[in-house]
Amino acid sequence: MNSDERLSRSRLLLGDDAMQRLATARVIIFGIGGVGSWAAEALVRTGLTHITIVDNDRVATSNINRQLPATVDTVGEFKVEALRRHLLSVNPDALVTTIDRPYTPETAADFALESYDYIIDAIDSLSCKASLILHATGLKGVKFYSSMGAALKLDPTRVKVAEFWQVQGCPLARALRQRFKRTGLRPARKFKCVYSDELVPNRGTITPPSGATSQWDATKAAINGSLLQVTGTVGFTLASLVIKDITEATTH
Repeated sequence: MNSDERLSRSRLLLGDDAMQRLATARVIIFGIGGVGSWAAEALVRTGLTHITIVDNDRVATSNINRQLPATVDTVGEFKVEALRRHLLSVNPDALVTTIDRPYTPETAADFALESYDYIIDAIDSLSCKASLILHATGLKGVKFYSSMGAALKLDPTRVKVAEFWQVQGCPLARALRQRFKRTGLRPARKFKCVYSDELVPNRGTITPPSGATSQWDATKAAINGSLLQVTGTVGFTLASLVIKDITEATTH
């Protein structure tokens, strides 16, 4: 298959210089669920060839409604391996690195974040997300974009972009800001977030999966409904921030 033809529509819109920068840019995505997996999809389909995907979860049946690597055939697989296989089916020449362990304050040094051009945060855990924000914003020359909460939303037209401290109507952003103020540890610089100010209640109930433990029961209050049209829009918007930054750099 001719790679030039495969990317011809991207090249037509973005231009040769932007496509060259996209082909050499290094991007790492933390969390490849309902948000991060679609960011990876958009980037690779547009022309990115160096991508690292980070997630330690396995595909669950409940992921199928919104996560790219989740199908009836991949349930039980590591998400990073299922997504890597898919991305290589889109571009066999892509260099897709998988890391199946979580980002935590203890593992932060293992990711060599200074070696990337772009960091995309699609982490769910509040503590790990806060740690990544502090780490990434302290790096010079590395662009950082973060996803705020994408659950409990119905309307993809409510998805928008704002600087972190200007995000309004998002409980996750509010919790992060409170955490930073309480600890006295704040992001070293401003960064853009993708979020929605919509908040709708869960209208249904959830049945514990077969063989669920008491631990699942204890955490189910934190499980909220989410839909692809919103999580995917957030992921696509994160990818667009990278592509826009690359394109603007070639026109200045």
